[in-house]
Amino acid sequence: MVNASSPRACRLYLITPPQIDIGLFSSALNSALEAGDVACLQLRLKDLPDDAVRRATEALMPICHAHDVAFIMNDRPDLAKELGCDGVHVGQGDAAYDEARRLVGPDAVVGVTCKDSRDLALIAAEAGADYVAFGGFFPSTTKQGAQRLKSDPELLTWWQDTTTVPCVAIGGITVENCGTLVAAGADFLAVISGVWDYPAGPAQAVRDFNRAIAAALPQPAPTARRQS
Repeated sequence: MVNASSPRACRLYLITPPQIDIGLFSSALNSALEAGDVACLQLRLKDLPDDAVRRATEALMPICHAHDVAFIMNDRPDLAKELGCDGVHVGQGDAAYDEARRLVGPDAVVGVTCKDSRDLALIAAEAGADYVAFGGFFPSTTKQGAQRLKSDPELLTWWQDTTTVPCVAIGGITVENCGTLVAAGADFLAVISGVWDYPAGPAQAVRDFNRAIAAALPQPAPTARRQS
């Protein structure tokens, strides 16, 4: 899930809306994953009972796996382990990286939110995080407080020049504005409303994101042809 192919790749990292109807969302998810390349889905259902999170996981994870898409649990490494998720994402106010790794084991993905902190990102990478998440880069209608975070895309370029650990960009990312982040060095684009609330539907959003990503990636230099 987190290996960016050489020389540079960027993929979609989908996150669930804060509230979902499992039946309706299952259909939307299946359509989105059928439409184009997606690396993973993060289940992010804050403040719900554990049984509700379990039911959502049991419904959505098989859809992801049927499309070779990783299923990541937000915040809860204990539930990630219990339910057999592919990994867990922890924020600065969630479980510590070491505790998350201990719970999910060495083979699961563990990602860490670092906001706009280079120090936190370096600490997470040195500890063994599979990816770090930077942002928010644009105002968000989904995540409370994200409007106050104005990360500079240059942070992504610095990270690419510093380490090989993949980075995720998050915060108000849309088809229209994602190119700047792709060009700056994002390995993954974490998107919520930019896909699920897309006017033409989630499937078309995935298609349009993939086109925008491809257009923004640096193109390889042409190979000189040998004269015969």
